[in-house]
Amino acid sequence: MKEYIKESYDELVNKVSWPTLTEVANSAIVVIIASLLIALVVFAMDSGFEALMKNVYKSLIN
Repeated sequence: MKEYIKESYDELVNKVSWPTLTEVANSAIVVIIASLLIALVVFAMDSGFEALMKNVYKSLIN
């Protein structure tokens, strides 16, 4: 177990390439923009479906 922890630490410190702060910030911005775009698309689809269903129900009642 001691050897495993030692090797894991060594790998994390010496072998893993960690992103820079700029890379992390750029990735976060991309994720935020993509999330907002997807949310807008889902909102538009939901609003469109709601309008369609209101028309369907209105025509069924009349």
